[in-house]
Amino acid sequence: MKRLLTALALFALPILASAQIENPVKWSFTAKKVNATTYEVHATATIDKGWHLYAQEAGEGPVPTSFKFTKNPLVVTQGKVEEVGKLHKNFDKNFNSELKYYESTVDFVQKVTVKGKAATKVKGSVEFMVCDDHQCLPPKEVEFAVSVGGK
Repeated sequence: MKRLLTALALFALPILASAQIENPVKWSFTAKKVNATTYEVHATATIDKGWHLYAQEAGEGPVPTSFKFTKNPLVVTQGKVEEVGKLHKNFDKNFNSELKYYESTVDFVQKVTVKGKAATKVKGSVEFMVCDDHQCLPPKEVEFAVSVGGK
């Protein structure tokens, strides 16, 4: 029985280790009230050490970070999604291009206006790609929903 458990543990370790590597970005989504009808929707990415997340205007090659907002008759987006964080620019020989990316953390901010006084949600998704010095993970999409409006 001990041998069986030892064998199972040895087989499980590589699986558990690779599971951690497959998700080096943690997302949090919040809304901050600016005034009676305006909110900032924050999509904050916390990036594991050694990995980087590409900017919305990343350069030639990798999949840039992009946002899609679900249509909502009670919500109007204002302008483009802004990036708040330390932007890095480096030439990447793998993509043969100068690339823009973030390490550690970045906050993507979209201003929205809420029509009327009813509570509603800003819904959408973010598509992103991360790389480290040795590999890139396939692009991933994460859905979000943030409450805005109301009292």
